[in-house]
Amino acid sequence: QVQLVESGGGLVQAGGSLRLSCAASGSIRSINAMGWYRQAPGKQRELVASITSGGSTNYADSMKERFTISRDNAKNTVFLQMNSLKPEDTAVYHCNANDVVTPLLRRYREVWGQGTLVTVSS
Repeated sequence: QVQLVESGGGLVQAGGSLRLSCAASGSIRSINAMGWYRQAPGKQRELVASITSGGSTNYADSMKERFTISRDNAKNTVFLQMNSLKPEDTAVYHCNANDVVTPLLRRYREVWGQGTLVTVSS
């Protein structure tokens, strides 16, 4: 079974920075794309950023100037560097892995982590 575990969330003042990490565990042959989504209270989950195994990235327009996604394919880990944080960035940030393939060629279309809370105070 494949699991995603996020870390790095917490409380930060506006203008500060945080770095989130997400490690995939289990028997993994490959992961196509990994990414971060967030869900603020009372709002729908939205894409923050994603990155393919080849390094192609995609960002939500409102975050591309402040956030940077990166990935360590060898460790099946994805990172999100968040700078110049704003109170409106407060949300639970969820890690996502898309098209996960095991050594026995079992395929998981989507895997989600439990989320890590980011709180930005004004």
